[in-house]
Amino acid sequence: MTGFTIVGTPGDRRVEAFAAACASSGVSRPRLLPWTDVLSGAPLEVDGLLRIDSPGEAAEADALLRGPGDPARVGGGARWYRTLLGGLERLRGFPSTGDVDEIAVMFDKRACHARLSEAGVPVPVSLGPVGGYRGLRERMAERRVHHVFVKPAHGSSASGVVALRTAPGRIKAVSSAVPHGDGWRNSLRVRAYTSEPEVARLVDALAPDGLHVEQWFPKAALDGRLLDLRVVVVAGEPTHAVVRTSTAPMTNLHLGGARGDLEAVRARVDWPEAMSVCARAAACFPRSLIVAVDLMIGLGWRRLAVAEVNAFGDLLPGLTGLPGTSAEGLDTYTAQVRAALRTSSPKPPDAFPGTSHHDHRNTVPATGKTPCP
Repeated sequence: MTGFTIVGTPGDRRVEAFAAACASSGVSRPRLLPWTDVLSGAPLEVDGLLRIDSPGEAAEADALLRGPGDPARVGGGARWYRTLLGGLERLRGFPSTGDVDEIAVMFDKRACHARLSEAGVPVPVSLGPVGGYRGLRERMAERRVHHVFVKPAHGSSASGVVALRTAPGRIKAVSSAVPHGDGWRNSLRVRAYTSEPEVARLVDALAPDGLHVEQWFPKAALDGRLLDLRVVVVAGEPTHAVVRTSTAPMTNLHLGGARGDLEAVRARVDWPEAMSVCARAAACFPRSLIVAVDLMIGLGWRRLAVAEVNAFGDLLPGLTGLPGTSAEGLDTYTAQVRAALRTSSPKPPDAFPGTSHHDHRNTVPATGKTPCP
């Protein structure tokens, strides 16, 4: 292998962390291919194996993706997604650790949910598409569902996500979106809305970009804090796991969530089954070296469901690999570099260890449904 080219943003923590992983593995510093070049149509120079990373929240890249404006604003997801697809298309054909078509599916919550569900991976019940707040309430009434998560189809980092509870004469919506001028802006804290007109305004503001609605999956808790897991799967193997806890429905660490006690969780949940679910979810994206799975554990610690599958969910500073895995003692980026180095030369990503259908780590139990290709 001659090295890597990373598609990212100059100065981004992800870029620097991956460069450090290359250095510790005896690999030259990766060439940086800025997202602004990819999105603006500039000539592309790629050396070695391509790593596609997050465009982040850099103002210049965000302006190319969504148009000029505050990078913290809520909305514009449909345009963001169309522009991202155009950028990914320019990267097609380069040997890469991430497949452009699979990244596209992971950034469409409706398509991702459908792929997982068809493969028998446990996911929350989908209520299907809705066109706005009125349609949402009608669908909830039809299904006799009173608690839902409303998610922008192409959002990330919980931007615009609304956790909605209804009861006769009462309503409560929790979101990190806050009113800002004529629109909404992301905050680093979640807040609750109990006025139906305000909730309707928020949902209707999100609806033009497309919505994915799921029945609320009640999560397990420890010490009064709800929890879920972010599990990084490298080359088909669940290698890293972090417990995310919060008193709010969203456990994202940047929204005030905190890392929890992994050993306490492992002691209560069926850990082999939890890791099997994550491996099965990642197997739905066999041409991607890294897949980050958000796994929910239900009340009673028996039910499991995949909330999200992320193409760029491996920024977990200070976290080392699970004992007994190929990444034991390694951070998420070093684990990926080492996995890539196990190939003798740059190859299509479906040639990476762990992505073969014959690899034992991708073997899934019989579910009565067709596994992902």
